[in-house]
Amino acid sequence: MTTLELYTKGAKVWIPHPDKVWEGAELLEDYKPDKTTLNVATDDNEKKVLNVKSEKELPFLRNPSILIGENDLTSLSYLHEPAVLYNLQVRFCQHKDIYTYCGIVLVAINPYDDLPIYDIDTIQTYRGQAMGDLDPHIFAVAEEAYTKLEREQRDQSIIVSGESGAGKTLSAKYAMRYFAIVGGSATDTQIEKKVLASSPIMEAIGNAKTTRNDNSSRFGKFIELQFNKHFHISGASMRTYLLEKSRVVFQAPDERNYHIFYQICSARQKLPHLQLNHQNDFHYLNQGDSPDVTGVDDLESFEETVNALNLLGFTETEQGDMFKILAAILHLGNIEFFECIIETENEQDQEGCGIKPDDKHMKVLSQLLDIDEEDMRLWLCTRKLVSMREIFMKPMSVEEATVSRDALAKHIYAELFNWIVLVINKALETDTPRHKFIGVLDIYGFETFETNSFEQFCINYANEKLQQQFNLHVFKLEQEEYIREGIEWKMIDFYDNQPCIDLIETKLGILDLLDEECRMPKGSDASWTEKLYSKCMKYSHFAKGRFGSSSFVIDHFADKVQYESNGFLEKNRDTVIEEQINVVKASKNHLVKKLFASQSQKLAPPGTKVKIVAAKPAQSSQKTHKKSVGSQFRDSLNLLMTTLNATTPHYVRCIKPNDSKAPFEYNPKRAVQQLRACGVLETIRISSAGFPSRWTYVDFFYRYRVLCKFKDINRNNMQKTCENILKQYIKDPEVYQFGKTKIFFRAGQVAYLEKLRAEKLKRCCIIMQKTIRSFICRKKYLRIKKSTLLIQRYARGVLARRLASDLRRERAAKTIQRYVRGWVKRAQYQRLKQCVTGIQRYARGYLARLRFLQLRYNAKAIIIQKHVRGWLARKEFQRRRRQIVVCQAAVRRFLARRQYKKLRIEARSIEHVKKLNKGLENKIISLQQRMDELSKVNNELKHYHNEANELRNKLTAFKAMEIEIKNLNNLLMEKNKTVEKLEEELKIEREEKMDLVHEQEKYKEETEKHRELWALETAKLRKELENINEIVKMNEKGAEENLKTRLEEEKLMILNDADSDREAYQKLLQQYNCLEQHCEELKQQLYSQNQQGFHRRNVSDISNISTVDENLLHSDYLPEDHGYGSVRSTTSNASHTREKLENIDWKIADGINDSQTPSTNSSSETTTNKNEADAKVDVGLVLKLQHKLAEVEREKMRMQKRLDEIDMSPRTEKAKTEAENAIRISELEVCNSKLKAQLFELQNSINEGTGLSKLHEQLQALQHEMDRKTEEVIQLKGVLANQANNMKTILNSKTRTGEYINEDGELAQAYETQKTINKQLELELQDEKSKYKAHEREYKLEIEKLREDNERQQRILSANLTNTPQSQGEVFMQHEITRLTTENLELLDKNDSLTESVRKLKKQVKLFAKKLKEAGLDLDEVAVMENEVNSNVKAPVAPTRVGPIVRKKEREYMGMFAFSSGDENVIMKQLVIELKPRTAVALLPGLPAYIIFMCIRHTDYINDEDKVKTLLSAFTNSVKKVIRKRHDDFETTTLWLSNTLRLLHNMKQYSGDKAFQKKNTAKQNEQCLKNFDLSEYRQVLSDIAVWIYQGLIKNFEEKIQPLIVPAILEHEEIPGISGNKPSGFRGRTSSLARELDSPVTNQKPTTALLQELTNHHKILTFYGVDPEVISQVFKQVFYFLCASSLNNLLLRKELCHWSKGFQIRHNLSHFEMWTREKNLDEAAIQATLQPIIQAAHLLQARKTEEDVASVCEMCSALTPLQICKILNLYTPVDEFEQRVPVSFIRKVQAKLQERPQSQEQQALLMDVKYNYPVRFPFNPSVICLEDIEIPESLKLPMLEKL
Repeated sequence: MTTLELYTKGAKVWIPHPDKVWEGAELLEDYKPDKTTLNVATDDNEKKVLNVKSEKELPFLRNPSILIGENDLTSLSYLHEPAVLYNLQVRFCQHKDIYTYCGIVLVAINPYDDLPIYDIDTIQTYRGQAMGDLDPHIFAVAEEAYTKLEREQRDQSIIVSGESGAGKTLSAKYAMRYFAIVGGSATDTQIEKKVLASSPIMEAIGNAKTTRNDNSSRFGKFIELQFNKHFHISGASMRTYLLEKSRVVFQAPDERNYHIFYQICSARQKLPHLQLNHQNDFHYLNQGDSPDVTGVDDLESFEETVNALNLLGFTETEQGDMFKILAAILHLGNIEFFECIIETENEQDQEGCGIKPDDKHMKVLSQLLDIDEEDMRLWLCTRKLVSMREIFMKPMSVEEATVSRDALAKHIYAELFNWIVLVINKALETDTPRHKFIGVLDIYGFETFETNSFEQFCINYANEKLQQQFNLHVFKLEQEEYIREGIEWKMIDFYDNQPCIDLIETKLGILDLLDEECRMPKGSDASWTEKLYSKCMKYSHFAKGRFGSSSFVIDHFADKVQYESNGFLEKNRDTVIEEQINVVKASKNHLVKKLFASQSQKLAPPGTKVKIVAAKPAQSSQKTHKKSVGSQFRDSLNLLMTTLNATTPHYVRCIKPNDSKAPFEYNPKRAVQQLRACGVLETIRISSAGFPSRWTYVDFFYRYRVLCKFKDINRNNMQKTCENILKQYIKDPEVYQFGKTKIFFRAGQVAYLEKLRAEKLKRCCIIMQKTIRSFICRKKYLRIKKSTLLIQRYARGVLARRLASDLRRERAAKTIQRYVRGWVKRAQYQRLKQCVTGIQRYARGYLARLRFLQLRYNAKAIIIQKHVRGWLARKEFQRRRRQIVVCQAAVRRFLARRQYKKLRIEARSIEHVKKLNKGLENKIISLQQRMDELSKVNNELKHYHNEANELRNKLTAFKAMEIEIKNLNNLLMEKNKTVEKLEEELKIEREEKMDLVHEQEKYKEETEKHRELWALETAKLRKELENINEIVKMNEKGAEENLKTRLEEEKLMILNDADSDREAYQKLLQQYNCLEQHCEELKQQLYSQNQQGFHRRNVSDISNISTVDENLLHSDYLPEDHGYGSVRSTTSNASHTREKLENIDWKIADGINDSQTPSTNSSSETTTNKNEADAKVDVGLVLKLQHKLAEVEREKMRMQKRLDEIDMSPRTEKAKTEAENAIRISELEVCNSKLKAQLFELQNSINEGTGLSKLHEQLQALQHEMDRKTEEVIQLKGVLANQANNMKTILNSKTRTGEYINEDGELAQAYETQKTINKQLELELQDEKSKYKAHEREYKLEIEKLREDNERQQRILSANLTNTPQSQGEVFMQHEITRLTTENLELLDKNDSLTESVRKLKKQVKLFAKKLKEAGLDLDEVAVMENEVNSNVKAPVAPTRVGPIVRKKEREYMGMFAFSSGDENVIMKQLVIELKPRTAVALLPGLPAYIIFMCIRHTDYINDEDKVKTLLSAFTNSVKKVIRKRHDDFETTTLWLSNTLRLLHNMKQYSGDKAFQKKNTAKQNEQCLKNFDLSEYRQVLSDIAVWIYQGLIKNFEEKIQPLIVPAILEHEEIPGISGNKPSGFRGRTSSLARELDSPVTNQKPTTALLQELTNHHKILTFYGVDPEVISQVFKQVFYFLCASSLNNLLLRKELCHWSKGFQIRHNLSHFEMWTREKNLDEAAIQATLQPIIQAAHLLQARKTEEDVASVCEMCSALTPLQICKILNLYTPVDEFEQRVPVSFIRKVQAKLQERPQSQEQQALLMDVKYNYPVRFPFNPSVICLEDIEIPESLKLPMLEKL
């Protein structure tokens, strides 16, 4: 098979392009060897014709689309320049991947952007991973170097190269950062920090801004990181190469000087003594006209540089001198020269130059360098020429002076640079011997410019040497791979650049001729060029320049470079005027002296003496031995190559994608130049010359098994199966070779196999399509046939039914017609009949009506006649009567007229008479008037008389009233005053009332507004309620779920806040434990080094030391521990204990009055001198002391009884009841305040619109609260009633308050009386207290007196003991008396303890009796109980053996273990240190914790604070020791986590706190601690539990870490279902191959991981760990599982495809089922797995533009960076699957920007070391303490159960 067969129509090829370098095209015809042209169509649909004269001129074939974007360039089927260039472009521009492997080379493209791929999580992810397992990264190269350093025990080196701006410095910095973190020393040596701190210093003094890079390194450096035997960084060193000194004095446009100059100028305010100005004011800084760098603050960089200098040990003096030298260089550059005439004596005047006398920069220079100004002024303008006989002084021109000034500035800066490097190396040195090292070489890449000078020549020379070493190494690796696999191979022809190197460095080469010309007195650049033309033309790599005679061309490995010889000699000489150097050497500044001293004296301390030698010999030696710059560079380069050849090299090639520094912009022209220059294409060429494509047999079979038949498959011999496949399709055996584990292919063969595979799959698809289409057509035909028959059947049925319907219709029509016709005839007959009968009826009616009308008319006529005749008769009667009346009126008028006439005549006669009597009538009238007036006057007089009488009476009354009025006036005045006051008050009240009215109106308005709002809200609420009711009707659970979700959200917020606090605390605790462990390791080292200086420690000190000697921990002479605070509660009473006789210190010197009460722990110390003390006891004194002690004991008993009486008195009981009532009242007030707060919340919720739900919640809470409070209220009422009754009985014992309690306000009087009585009782209580205190003081004084007497007698006794006994009998008697005395005292101690217990029991009996009395029981039973208690108490006193027998049968245990003082360490040794997990698993879970707590109960029972402190301290120290000693044992860690938590729960359960007593039994409440408050120890135990939990999690994670990736990501249920793509040089061995090659083939990775989880779950369950804690353990473990797998997935491109996502989701389902089976907290654990689950879903989801929103919503647990990373990594395995469109990824990015950008959302990798804050929920025990027995296996006979 040849590649010519692949040039068929439709094949994809590459053709050259002037701008793109290479352009994609497609063949329009098949290639034939006889054709000289080839028609192609470009990707832009442009047709071209290619001239093809031979097969070598055929265009390059393109790789299959599934290989585009591969991590390793060697995995490409076609290895050539366009394929490499395009693959890098796709990865860089589309996938945003800056790293790519090319065999052993890591290609790094500068993104010019900040990427989140260098954090600690990324470092931890790459740690332990083989190179090629994850995505390419600088950390992968560093990890491979570090791993080979550990495994192969050989030095390593990382060679980072590239042109300026490619990112070499950053790559080297990240590599060193990786080594500093991974290889960090266990001790705090700060070496790692110093190594990292050297970078900002070297960047400041060696980096500058150029047109290509803002932070370009202008020197090469080789950093050597030294490692000790433990592979921790022990030191470092740095070597520098070829500093660009010319930049100090000159910068090209848009470039800057070194950063340090701009930094000190920005800090000129802080450094005023340097007299600096703005950088634009200095000549050495303003030539490039670009003083600033975008995004860089020089002042901040200066602060960073100063901090780094401080860290590396630069003193403030050295820093100040260094800044002075840098400022002096700037001032030196500002010195200006002017032309002048130099006058000399006896000689002719000469032209020269000078410096102005008032040049301030000259003065500042001399001040800063502390040199002689005049000497420097002289030698800057004058040059000394020394001949054999004479010395000449030659003035320099302005140009020469400027050149010499610049040379001096460059020389000073170079010496300062070298000195800083020396100091840094000195700071990085350590005393630890170097075991191995890793070198990081950051060196310039191949450079070619329009004008190339000496610097470019040296750089390209160094790259020639490095390229030669690189080619040899690549060739060596290729051949080693072939030999290791045992395949036949031929010598690969690769480019050897040794001739070019010989041209440069051999004898009579370029450098040799350059040095020779420099030694010539009249040597010049032109003469040196002529020598090159004559001597080097014989080399094929040398040629003359095209134009002029001052240039030459060297054919380097990358390109031909033309060098201009101008300036070569001057730069190679690097000459500086010696007199200027001598002036600088004479400086008084110590640092300036150091710079120009010898190499050994530069780092000498300031106080050392420097040897001074003569000047002339020194000059001659310098002239003879001084090396040129080229020679120095050649020697250092050869030394570097020797170092690199002795190491295993690793290569990083940095590429600059564009010259505009634009982020992620790719320029193919610039990229291909650098790829050619850095040797990447040479690597490709070497690889393609051999067998570049390599497959393991298993991967090859699963990829290409479609090409073979089933009979050819032999699963037991995969190599034979692969041979069958290849023999069938590839006939030429030269294009592939079979190795031991791999198949090797020539270039293009994999593409051919891929083509065959695609064709076979295509044929299979066609067969499948054919079969499926025929099946579909057949199904369609059968369906149509069936449908046709069905239609016919239904049609025929329709026709038949239609015919039958017609027949039935016809017959029905006839029937209808018959019936209709009959009906019509009948209707006609009926109608005629009805008409006839109707006519007859109407006619007869009409006639009848006519007859009736006639009769009616007759009747009416008669009636009318009757009325008319009557009316006529009446009219006639009325006419006649009117006529009669008229006649009567006429007659009567006549008679009246006649009478009138008569009367008229008579009237005329009366008037005459009246005239005659007219005067008489007037008189009569006047008299009558007068009579009337007189009668009126008479009446008035009578009235006046009556009035006068009345007035007289009134006058007398008025006089009496006048007196009264005077009195009333006085009263009125007073009342007016009061009225005025009242009016004023009324006004005030009116005003207040008005205010109140206004307020009321406002309140009414507000209430109306509120009512309106409430009405609106209620209307809204009603509407909402109606809507909700409708929704509830539709979904009854909706409202409850909403409420639950809201409550859960609020609960989650509160829990998150608590978790954050707990997490911070536990992180601090973890850091504290790490520091504590580190401190203990240091102390252990000191202890091992200074065993002779062993000193004792108390228990608190031991708690901080893990490696303390076991003998020290268990020694009996530990001092008393005061490491914790007192555990005694504030209510506990101090118990005075009596000293025992054997505890008395008998060796107290005379005159010492200090008396010490030895603690219980000191008993073992005093027993050492017991024999001496026994032999020297005075019997008389002992008896006296016993008598005195007996008196003290009796006094003590008397005081104790008095205290008991006071405690049990009714006054104290009343005080207690009053206190209880006050507490209950305060509780009611608190409840009232809570109700008010709830009401306020309800109002707020109504305002907010959530009132209904809030009201329901509060109603439920209030209902529960009311149910609980009603009982308390009833009890309180009963108590108050009893108190009121008691008060009434006190006031009047004869009356009954029940009759009058509610009448006439007596309840208030009773309350007042009760208050006064309470005050009286309080006063009496205070009096009793004062009396008691007085008695107490008296008793204390008496006790002090007794102590003094006791001490005095002890002194006398000790003085008498010094006398020797007279006889053996006396000694024997003394010994016996002492023994009996001690036994007596022991019995007395037992008696004291028993009496104390009796006293406590009596107290309890009285309390119980009181409770029984309140409950209404008979007190006789209490008396019986008391008698029984007394009998039981008295029983142990009798010296009989009946007690133990009764105790075994009838004794009720108290649930405690008694132990002696000093046995704590022995108990802990047996119970903690020597307890094996396999022994503990057979016992009761948490038994050690129960035993410890029962011992604590005993210490609480005897009220011994020191004892409980010693016990708990011993327990905590023992647990810490066991955990530190066996931290790798999961069972031990689990055992003590369980026991620590159980002890913590027991302390809470029996603490007496009501919050922990809800589930206690009555017996457990009785067993609560009485005297001690162990809250501080609870916190200590909680911290220890957190520490043990963290260690357990770490141990768990370490065990499952190697199983995670194979089980979740790599395991396949059906092998080969996901398919494998071709892998390159860095190809990762597939999981299938590892599974088949592994010795254990029965167990799958998923099963192995599940088995590991099950085993750990069983261990946690067996040892009794709380279920909640077990759930938290697996929640943390599953988070680690998710984080590890997701981080691995994000860094492995071969896993990002559809089938792998399906397989990952299937593997994860096993773990989800496992959590359900184990009844763990499924929701919490599945939440931790959501990121990896969503990543698997993302791999399976559709990726069209319509699915953007659904994809973003589906991946809520993934960060935007993770989503985009997976989409960019997504690569189809086959050509049938489509790639993710770039437009889809951009839309997803835009959609994800809507998310809130938190710190977590900016992370790419998950934090593997993140720990959830652990909680230890309270878990009370149901086990009764009195039922616990100690098994014999624990060996604890010293514990006695009580």
